[in-house]
Amino acid sequence: MADRALKDQLALIRIDGMHCHQCEESIRKVLSKKMGVHEVEVDFNSQLASVLYDPGMVKIGELMAAVDEAGYTAVSFTMNSESPKA
Repeated sequence: MADRALKDQLALIRIDGMHCHQCEESIRKVLSKKMGVHEVEVDFNSQLASVLYDPGMVKIGELMAAVDEAGYTAVSFTMNSESPKA
């Protein structure tokens, strides 16, 4: 588990087209189904999805494509390395 935490990336994906909590849930589900995704939080107020994932298993482009395929628009992203939790 500690090895996984060293590899994981945290991506914040800006999404257009969300307007309610049901949209949040739809996006959360589609991202959570991707192999290598460990955690997803989506907030329609900020128009952001926070995704903790293993970049060796899934690429950011695949995550953004999944959002687009769900009927929303993945506009941009920022990435940070997730530091191990003590």
